[in-house]
Amino acid sequence: MTRFAATPRRLRRVSSLRATFTVSFAAVAAAVTVLVGFLSYDAAARLVRVDQQTVFAEVVQDLRDQVREHPLQPQDFASPDTDHDGPLDDIIRPSRTDIQVLGPGGAMVDRGSPPLPVNGHDRAIADDGTAGELEEHKDVDVDGDRYRIATVALGGGRGAVQIAQQFSDTEDLLRELQQRTVLLVGAVVVAAGLFGWWLARRITRRLVRLAGAAEDVARTGRLGIQVPVTGYDEVARLGRSFDRMLGRLAQSEEDQRRLVQDAGHELRTPLTSLRTNISMLRRIDELPPDAREELVADLALESRELTDLVNELVALAAGQSDTEPVRQLDLAELAEDVAIVARRRTGREITVHVTGDTAVDGRPTALQRAVSNLVENAAKFDRGGKSPIEVVVAGPAPRTGAGQSGDPGGGTDMSARPGPVRVEVLDRGPGIGDDDLVRVFDRFYRAADARSLPGSGLGLSIVREVATAHGGTPFAFHREGGGTVIGFTVGR
Repeated sequence: MTRFAATPRRLRRVSSLRATFTVSFAAVAAAVTVLVGFLSYDAAARLVRVDQQTVFAEVVQDLRDQVREHPLQPQDFASPDTDHDGPLDDIIRPSRTDIQVLGPGGAMVDRGSPPLPVNGHDRAIADDGTAGELEEHKDVDVDGDRYRIATVALGGGRGAVQIAQQFSDTEDLLRELQQRTVLLVGAVVVAAGLFGWWLARRITRRLVRLAGAAEDVARTGRLGIQVPVTGYDEVARLGRSFDRMLGRLAQSEEDQRRLVQDAGHELRTPLTSLRTNISMLRRIDELPPDAREELVADLALESRELTDLVNELVALAAGQSDTEPVRQLDLAELAEDVAIVARRRTGREITVHVTGDTAVDGRPTALQRAVSNLVENAAKFDRGGKSPIEVVVAGPAPRTGAGQSGDPGGGTDMSARPGPVRVEVLDRGPGIGDDDLVRVFDRFYRAADARSLPGSGLGLSIVREVATAHGGTPFAFHREGGGTVIGFTVGR
């Protein structure tokens, strides 16, 4: 596996991506945790405060009910009952409150622990003649702690009972809960950030390799770089697609390089001949008439061959591109069109035989060029032949089976079985040697006995390119009774 060195610019991009992942995870985790923590703390604080206040209000109300129903004295609250069933015990047990008893005029009968403050309003309540009268103090500082205090009159000027509930310890508990919530939020944010960094590093590690491969291709121009691909997620799919793209580009570059090299090699011969004959034109007046005619004929022949070679090269290069749109066509009709043109050009009899379903999806111009090259190749190697050149287009045979509805006797289903369509061109020429059969589709390859004939050696190479582009293969073999069968298949 190829290792790639990260450039500073790439490091900045990767760091930015990793930082984005990390900050995003931390931000989402912080937002969710803060929201949940705030709602949880608010709900808990509300429940605790409401519960404490509710308990205190119930105790105060119970005390007011007691003093209204019974003419109680301050001493009834100052001396706890040994049986724990007196009025003082009823107040202390459920609420865990502090009790302080006042006598007439607000005199201290039983001091609370800690002692509770007594102001003028409390003394007035102690002298009040109506039992159950109430004076509340919601926020009183007693020795540094916060209390809520309620003073309830015993009635008849007999005194009053003060009930105090400390709520500063509850607030301390809530503050501690708040602090722990903040610490938990911080821990979650840090953990989310670390997890986001780990996940970003895991994801971007493969992206770094892919970006490194792309930058190496851009820097060096080498398309044969191996792209490391692991996994089956979107990043892996991107890597595989990039790897396939590089493979196709490398193959295209190799094809172009070989085409240029082969074309340069093949063009050298006719150009050299043309240059030689052109140099002879300077002394054309010194040549006898027969030599002049031969020189002009040779120039015309060389120019035609050079033109044909250039046309073949252009056709081959065009055949490698996929710019022509694919559409449905009938190969049998296409072969008929090619035969009509070939009859006019060569004067030979050309027959077309069709079997099966010959409809395919393909590029019409490329397929017509391939069939035309096969027919022209057969006419060229079977010069002077009297037997017709045969073109056979064979598709899949129709299925046989139950007929359509209303035909209980069965019949033929006209839809064809899936399979390739086969195009063959048969001639009665001298044939091709066994050693040459395997190479006739190579670029610029010409058999020894064909080198004296006009041609570039690209015609059958174009047939191979077209067949491969359409999901088929070319083939060539000896024809029984003499001659050759050359053709190709087209996938459906």
